Amino acid sequence: MIAIGKKSANNISWYMTIKKIILLIFLYFFNLSFSYSIEADVFVQSTVNRASKVLSEDISKNEKINKLKIIARETVDIRGIGFYTLGSIRKNLDENQKKEYEKLFNEYFLKSFSSRLSEYTNPEIDVMSKEVLSENYTIVNSLLKGTSERPEVKIDWRIYTKNPKNPLIRDLIIEGLSLARTQKEEFASILNSNDNDINALFKTLEKFTKN
Repeated sequence: MIAIGKKSANNISWYMTIKKIILLIFLYFFNLSFSYSIEADVFVQSTVNRASKVLSEDISKNEKINKLKIIARETVDIRGIGFYTLGSIRKNLDENQKKEYEKLFNEYFLKSFSSRLSEYTNPEIDVMSKEVLSENYTIVNSLLKGTSERPEVKIDWRIYTKNPKNPLIRDLIIEGLSLARTQKEEFASILNSNDNDINALFKTLEKFTKN
């Protein structure tokens, strides 16, 4: 049996106490960082700043697209937008069809979103105000600054705030035009032209993502 002197025992005890204090401090700040809700306007400005930083980087278009896709996955409710744009036909789909649609729409959205946004070189967007519609939705008003190449554009963001710690973008309303509603109308047109055959929409989405 190894004998431990009083001084060594005290050192070990002191070391263990310090470790416990450090652990408690870490847990405190970890919980603190996740205990506060994120205001919708702050969330939008932060998201815009992240995208602008990517777009201003001296990297290839493909690299920008990949980084923008990461931002979209973290900040946009792609699933919610997808089923909204599908319209009432979603009620007639079985589980396999829903999973297939969700997969295809996710790929479609990320490609459409990132490829279009990557064309901008320096989109300066300032958040102006917000309007809390309910505990689940807030509209954030912003302005895309005009340049010599493009006019000033008003952009409203529909933010889903059911989980205040993780707000998500549900729609963009550009100069009064809802992108989600426009997408819904486009999908409805495809379905109406094909006797509401969901496979026709699947083929359209697949074709877009593969081109």
